[in-house]
Amino acid sequence: MYRCSIANENRYRKGCRVEPALLPPGRRSDRRTPVVVVAGCSGAGVARLAAALRETPGTATIRHDLSGLGEGIVHRTVRIGEQETATVLELAHGCVSCTLRIDLLPLLCVLAARESVDRIVLELDPAFEAEAVCQAIGNIAVTGVVGRVDGPAGRDVRVEAVLACVDARTWLADATGEDTLAERGSATADDDRTVAQVAVGQVDFADAVVAHGDIGEPIERARLGAVFARLVPEAPVAWIEDIDLLDSAEVEALLARIPAHSRRGHVFDAHAPLLRGQPPLGAEYGVTLIEFAASRPFHPARLHEALDVLFDGVVTARGRMWLATQPNEVVWLESAGGGLRVGGAGPWLAAMSPSELEQADRTRRAMAALRWDEQFGDRDISLVILAHDADPAEIRQALHWALVEDDELRLVERAPERVAQWEDPFGEWRADPGESTGLPIDGQAKSPRGEAK
Repeated sequence: MYRCSIANENRYRKGCRVEPALLPPGRRSDRRTPVVVVAGCSGAGVARLAAALRETPGTATIRHDLSGLGEGIVHRTVRIGEQETATVLELAHGCVSCTLRIDLLPLLCVLAARESVDRIVLELDPAFEAEAVCQAIGNIAVTGVVGRVDGPAGRDVRVEAVLACVDARTWLADATGEDTLAERGSATADDDRTVAQVAVGQVDFADAVVAHGDIGEPIERARLGAVFARLVPEAPVAWIEDIDLLDSAEVEALLARIPAHSRRGHVFDAHAPLLRGQPPLGAEYGVTLIEFAASRPFHPARLHEALDVLFDGVVTARGRMWLATQPNEVVWLESAGGGLRVGGAGPWLAAMSPSELEQADRTRRAMAALRWDEQFGDRDISLVILAHDADPAEIRQALHWALVEDDELRLVERAPERVAQWEDPFGEWRADPGESTGLPIDGQAKSPRGEAK
């Protein structure tokens, strides 16, 4: 529990134009101001989608435009009804993350306290990742707002939905390409994220998708739909040929189709189920999900060579890995197009002290108990690969080749000090799950992510 300020108590008494019956049962009593996050590499599409949402009375929209980064400034626009306020922000410490953290989070709290605001829409710049924004809302303390007790913005607002707006004509090419944001002119030179990482991440984190543009051949639309069905199986998709004709009724109808149990800004950690929802497991238009599991570790040098198989015909891959040279740490892998992240995701349960084990997630412990090995505990490999134009057998063969062989496994069991001397290309990639990976707002990546390579 927390102590409400007077401003917040007044806000809780204001009227709400959204019918309670349209809200999920668990949210009808939640009096925090709802936030809809709109993200996507299609800047024009995101702007139109935000404008359609703004047609609903009581909606405020916030946009931070990063096009002026070269001049050391960020343009912020706030629209409430017919009123628009434009502000030029200087980069705090020369840092985009600091600037947005200092500006956006307090602004959310201020708008949430206004009687005239019933909903806030965040119209994200194409370089933004919605996951980082939602993580910041829930975790970063906001200080210095007059009349408000210091604490996360999530005390005053809740993420009602995350919408991804994609250009259906170019998204798959972007999601499987190698260009960086800097090469596209969407970020500064020190931002090493790829367009694919952002494009895939925006859809993967979405509760609903708006796909616009005439994609042409029906089979191409079907293939893209098959990708969405496996990447975000429970997210409704609205297909709009002309984004300029999108109206408020269509967007509100899409919001109403989002399942009550959708993630709505929740950030999953590395130990959550890799297959969320109920995605189709069969192949469709060349699109398929490939599951790879093993109860022995990878040889790091062979794995490093085998990972090339994930860069051709694969949309994304993610999962937990056991490296023979790093027996105590869960290694997280996540790829998108030509971009790859590999990093630490905390210790295996079998490597924890009794006190650490006691604090570990109960669901994780229960699942580990079902497959506990007397020698290696919960150590294993679990990967999911979403391919659109690749041979699943070739991918499985390459990953199997990277596993330790029987004689190597005996060394893992009996001579770990010798295994520790093996070549390990991943050693220099080791990173704490919370280290920066160049994302906006809070400088944090997905909790399991490590460095980008």
